[in-house]
Amino acid sequence: MLDLTEFYEYMSAEKPVDATGPLMETFHLLSQEALKITMDLNSKYHTPDEIVEIFSKLTGKKVDKSFRLFPPFYTDCGKNITVGRNVFINACCKFQDQGGIFIDDGVLIGHNVTFATLSHDEDPKNRQNVCPAPIRVGKNVWIGSNATILKGVTIGDGAIIGAGAVVTKDVPKNSVALGVPARVVRKVKRG
Repeated sequence: MLDLTEFYEYMSAEKPVDATGPLMETFHLLSQEALKITMDLNSKYHTPDEIVEIFSKLTGKKVDKSFRLFPPFYTDCGKNITVGRNVFINACCKFQDQGGIFIDDGVLIGHNVTFATLSHDEDPKNRQNVCPAPIRVGKNVWIGSNATILKGVTIGDGAIIGAGAVVTKDVPKNSVALGVPARVVRKVKRG
């Protein structure tokens, strides 16, 4: 098994992960810990302060007291999630975070949003291998319900992702992206 520093270094290099290699053992152990923590998070009522404490344990990083989450919440790793201040995550979100999910200050995430930082090798002989890439969400982004954000995507500050969108490419700052696949349709309206 790799320690967390080695895990972060390998995943940030965006190299394929061999399904039979030692990193998969690390994936398995981290996922078991995440399952235990999210089971506690999702199984009963917790105060906002308790949720901050649980999410800090899940990520292995101190989460700011301004963080808000409505359970249930699902992840298969937890340790490669970073959230800023005043982040809100609504119910039923799913974070596949081995490749890294970085959420900046003031982000609003709607119901049932999925972040997927892994894909599988296209070659059928190597299909069990996974390919990581991080997702980065800028300041004051709003992601609508049922959106899916795929690996390697950066969403610029102030952008809006429409409900149900599938984001496969970077979204510029202060842009509105809608559809499947998501396309930028206009700039954000300013008051």
